[in-house]
Amino acid sequence: MTQPAHTAARRLVETLVMNGVTRVFCVPGESYLAVLDALADVRDTIQVIACRHEAGAANMAEAYGKLTGKPGICMVTRGPGATHASIGVHTAHQDSTPMILFVGQIALSDRGRGAFQEVDYREVFGGLAKWATEIESPDRTVEVVERAFATAQQGRMGPVVIALPEDILHEDGGPAPIRPVVPARAALDPAFVEAVRDRLSRAERPLLVLGGSGWTEEAAAAIGDWSERLGLPVSLSFRRKDILSNARPNYAGDLGLGCNPELMKRAKDADLLIAIGARLGENPTQGYTLFDRARTAETLVHIHPGAEELGRVWTPLLSATADNSLAAHALSTIDPGRTWHDQARAAHDHYQAFSSPVPVTGAVNMSECMAHLGEALPPTAIVTNGAGNFAAWLHRFYRHRACRTQLAPTSGAMGYGYPAALAAKSLHPDREVICVAGDGDYLMTG
Repeated sequence: MTQPAHTAARRLVETLVMNGVTRVFCVPGESYLAVLDALADVRDTIQVIACRHEAGAANMAEAYGKLTGKPGICMVTRGPGATHASIGVHTAHQDSTPMILFVGQIALSDRGRGAFQEVDYREVFGGLAKWATEIESPDRTVEVVERAFATAQQGRMGPVVIALPEDILHEDGGPAPIRPVVPARAALDPAFVEAVRDRLSRAERPLLVLGGSGWTEEAAAAIGDWSERLGLPVSLSFRRKDILSNARPNYAGDLGLGCNPELMKRAKDADLLIAIGARLGENPTQGYTLFDRARTAETLVHIHPGAEELGRVWTPLLSATADNSLAAHALSTIDPGRTWHDQARAAHDHYQAFSSPVPVTGAVNMSECMAHLGEALPPTAIVTNGAGNFAAWLHRFYRHRACRTQLAPTSGAMGYGYPAALAAKSLHPDREVICVAGDGDYLMTG
């Protein structure tokens, strides 16, 4: 039988091309061979990077999403391939990273029989992904994939999982036009910006906290320059140390594991806490002990792209749903009519003291190693890590100086650093990329 010229598999790949995909990270499998054949026809546009293990492929796709702000694409086969890749989906969910996982699936005609490697992906990934679905009609392939690009990038960014029944992939994908997806971005209302200005003008001990994903270099620079002009102390959330240069004179350090006690005190004592993009979850708030709801109701201005995160743990004084970068640009226009340079200097002095090497017993001083790494590498070097006690040395003593130079899972996933470094080097072959890993962390995917 003659195969249609525009199969669902080819329509899927055409949608990837239309949306600017340049890399696919995968472990090839027979359940989606039709997609691999279609990718071979666009090899000059999309590079297929075959991996040894699905966890590595998913971690590479997640790292790509972190670095670009666009969905990292991962493809794996059904059953064991999908469950191996689930760690990357979990990381993308926890880290708010745009990502799309395509999973080969049994034929629709065999569904519900307990077929070889059969899995209900909506059920398995429903709690990990923003959306988990299955293409059940070939002529809806373009529709489903375009929705995946929108879902992964809108609101709080995150992963999408799409199952691809192998019989559907060979059928006619239909005539639907393909257009690049332009994700919706929410902006701050001018009245909200004015309310923040009014509250900031009356603040004696303000603190700015930046976190989350989707930051552009321009927006990070805008909010950094604005806070520096005002002498507004700024801290970064857990494993988000690259949003701003740690050398800025108002940088107070990062809220995370092993946090500087001086920064914790500053956060507790703040009479105005402006959080952009940060969920203020367990690690940044030291196990939810740094604040209490009664106090945040009087001090917290919470801005986040996901409305579901506002009021989830902390009652805010003011809150708004907005894209992190758009919010940063809007707030950077505020003139509160006062400055806090003495507080900024004190906060930065405390940070520098805390992040300077300390004496240790033993032949190797890891604090000196990490500090030397920061001095030896160029500002644009990308540093990756997974999880383990070793990471505490890196996060405390390595000073980031440029945006999008840190790849570290807020999910605490081991085995992340090495595949993340490979993804970074494939994207930026001209930049230094360093993976810092413990022995167990490295052996998981190395």
